[in-house]
Formats: sequence, structure tokens, C-alpha cells
Amino acid sequence: MVALAELSNETILGPGVISRPAYDGSNSQVLEFVPVVRYLGEPWFVRTTQDVLEAGAWMALAPGLHAGAQIAYEPGRKTSESQFLESHDVPDVDRGASVGLQAEWDHMFGPMPVTLLVRLRQHTDLNRGAQIDLRPSAGVFGAGPVSAGVYAQVTWADAKSADSLYGITPLESTVTGLPAFSAGSGWLFARFGLLASVDLSKEWAVVGSMESRRLFGDAAHSPLAECVSNHYASVGLVYRFGK
Repeated sequence: MVALAELSNETILGPGVISRPAYDGSNSQVLEFVPVVRYLGEPWFVRTTQDVLEAGAWMALAPGLHAGAQIAYEPGRKTSESQFLESHDVPDVDRGASVGLQAEWDHMFGPMPVTLLVRLRQHTDLNRGAQIDLRPSAGVFGAGPVSAGVYAQVTWADAKSADSLYGITPLESTVTGLPAFSAGSGWLFARFGLLASVDLSKEWAVVGSMESRRLFGDAAHSPLAECVSNHYASVGLVYRFGK
């Protein structure tokens, strides 16, 4: 088995913790408890293992190819998590949800599993816009109880999405003291990460990941971006059902 959390079709569930920036572009780091879940049925699925908490329905179009629709959690941005945002009285960006479509292709190249996910997410608050994710991942190592994989992801945002996260209106500028800024559509960020899992028993395993993420385009030039690169790290204890 390689890269249990993302590249396996097994059903898993358990608690996890993630170290993440307050928001992409922040110098403040936050520790947060998160669920680790992956259930891939037909037609229903729910998972946190491809970057977002999402659930939906899909169908097989061909061997290894699925397409469907999902609803996903969108985290927003909390001023209280960032010293920079608090010092400038920058308003929160509320948490919310998105709806969208996705297609996923899974294939084995010899012993190496490969997955390619394309996902469209339209925020339910239409003023928050839409994003498109392209995410390939591959298993690269497996020996005994240890397995590992790699993944990458690029995310494109329309003007409403980018501006809701990195724009500063003229009114906000007078309050925050930061220059007014309008963010347009384009590539929002790119990321590269490592996945790993260690079997503790037939049913239990530890899963984890480390990731580097870099802002691009207007997001990288926003007055809200203290830096253009951030790092994520997560670990979880999961139970495998059906073992």
C-alpha cells in the first residue's frame, strides 16, 4: 500500500492535527485539529485527503475515471490568528462552503499508483468567486509498514475569489492604513508536498504530510502578503475499515 491517505481506496477515519499559516501569505503559524477521513463509494464520497473537506456523488465513466459533484468547506481568514491582520484591523473573511464539479483519474504504472484530480469550486457566496484545482499525486515508495508519495497542486482563482482574499477596498484602506489594492484573476498558488503512512497494525496507521506553498500573481503582490512562501505539516491517527 502506498500513501494511504491520498492514494489508497481504503476507508479511513481518525483525528489529526495540522500546522498551517494563518492564511497563505502570513508569517503567523497556527496549530489546528482536523479530521482525517476518506470514503470512496459509489455514488457517494467524503474525504479530507485532497486538500479540502468535501463530500458529494460521482460515477465511473471508464476504468479508473470518475466524475461528479461536490460540496466543500471553505476556511476563510480569521484576523485573530494573525498578528499582522490584528495590528491593521483587517476584517475577517467568513468561513463558508462551495459547490462544484470534479473529475479524477486513477491508474497504476507498474507498482506506482498515480492520481490526477481536476476540481471546480464555486463559493456559495457569489461575491467570493470560484477556483479551479489541478492536483497530480503519485506513490513513490513502499517497504514493509512504511509508504510514501508526492503531490503537487496549482489553483487558479477568478477575480472575485482573488480579490475577496487579497484585495483591500478604499474604505478598508482608510481603516487599516494599508494601500487600496484590487486583485485580478490568475494563478493563486502552487504547492508541492510529501505524503507518508506507517502501519501500526492491521487496522491502525499513522499518516502525515509536509507541504511548501507559494503565492503567485496579484496575491503575491497584495499588501496582505507578508511573504510569498508558506509551509504546512500534518499528522493523523486513522482506523482502516474493512481490514
